[in-house]
Amino acid sequence: MADQDVGSARITQLPGEIDVASGGAAADELLAAVSVPGLVIADLTGTTCCDSAGMRMLVAAHNRARSSGASLRVAVAPGTSVARVMTILGLNRVLSVYDSVGDAQAHTDVRQLFPR
Repeated sequence: MADQDVGSARITQLPGEIDVASGGAAADELLAAVSVPGLVIADLTGTTCCDSAGMRMLVAAHNRARSSGASLRVAVAPGTSVARVMTILGLNRVLSVYDSVGDAQAHTDVRQLFPR
């Protein structure tokens, strides 16, 4: 995992596998990142496996971001198992999901940056 600031966004690179055994550190890092106002991008483009604990982590981070004034965007490579699971669970309708970190950074929809 790596947390870096790029421009006005804080990018949190999540591990290759997120499950109940390995997800604790990732959750701590992501939840800390969305606890302060600003744009946070959760980079799952290198994640090949994300179980239900990882999906719950993303929803918890989304909820924390909304309450703290942060904006969470999730980058997931299209066609991967992670993208398919997110679609099956409907998380692509709840979370702001992008095909890459670059797409997430470039998106300027004011409604996404400042949710009601």
